Amino acid sequence: MVTTPPRSAFGAQFVGAAGFLNSSTYGLPPTFMFDALTERMGEWQAGTMDVPSFDQSVDRGRAAYSDLVGVAVDSVTMGGSVSALLGLVASAVPDGARVATLTGEFTSTTFPFAAQASRGVTVSELPADELIATAADYDVVTVSLVQSATGEVLDVDGLRAAVAGTDTVTVLDATQAVGWKVLDLGWADVTVAAVYKWLLAPRGTAWMSLSDRVSARMTPHLANWYACEQPWSSIYGLPLRLAADARRFDTSPAWFGVFGAGLTMPWLASLDRHDVEAHCLGLATRLRGEYDLPKVESAIVSLPFPDAAAAAERLTAAGIRASVRAGAVRVAFHLYNTEDDLQLLVDALAG
Repeated sequence: MVTTPPRSAFGAQFVGAAGFLNSSTYGLPPTFMFDALTERMGEWQAGTMDVPSFDQSVDRGRAAYSDLVGVAVDSVTMGGSVSALLGLVASAVPDGARVATLTGEFTSTTFPFAAQASRGVTVSELPADELIATAADYDVVTVSLVQSATGEVLDVDGLRAAVAGTDTVTVLDATQAVGWKVLDLGWADVTVAAVYKWLLAPRGTAWMSLSDRVSARMTPHLANWYACEQPWSSIYGLPLRLAADARRFDTSPAWFGVFGAGLTMPWLASLDRHDVEAHCLGLATRLRGEYDLPKVESAIVSLPFPDAAAAAERLTAAGIRASVRAGAVRVAFHLYNTEDDLQLLVDALAG
């Protein structure tokens, strides 16, 4: 049980923030969201919950995603996870399509496309430089903006220039970027992100934006009442009457997950995003300096140790919560982290 007092960050309170360097696995809920969610779950327990009111949370989350990522709100659809949403995109690529990705990419970003192999779809893993240089030679490029395991950051400007004016479809997973990094991705065909990491909401909701040329090819395989123009009057009976915009790909919301997202995401969108990014990068950059690591403009730091598991155990014993990925200790600095967390980490690893 957490016994430390809440930590104030950017006007919100966070319980458990001291020593928590694991936002790349899951983010901490601000107390304003956690308290509201607890109250809403109490309404569920009492049988007094107003289900249609969750629509307001969906609207707030959709608008905030649009703002945070830099895309049109009517291009944004809602689903349960990144892979479920990208499955809709992958099923719409032509037979025999050639897909490029980075070597070692997170599988939710690649498996939906690899699963199309029976239609002749191929997925090639490439080093970062080669991916940018040859992007226009592929039908699809699917890649994370920030790599989950290492924190490496995609050369977004390079990719944008490489595919400009071509037929290459760009799919960008922003899960490890949105919430701490300033983004402007309106040029991309597809952006997608889960909410339970840097967006500080409960697991169970993800958002995806679609360009017109991609959405026109897609079939709403998960068509349901909530994807209709007027959901609450479309619960029974034919004909099919889906929304005209990206909402036609929506799945019905996971109530408590989307409720949390409808609170944390607008809050994050209201902050000075440059200040948030500078705060997170400042801590990460100082940690990289402690270990003479290459400079990377990322809030995620991968610390190589001969025995990463043993190093992680030392951190746990010191009250640091981090993770091990790809044989290294992975730490992540979010807006609720401070110099105290950084010093605690350095001291624990030195010991």
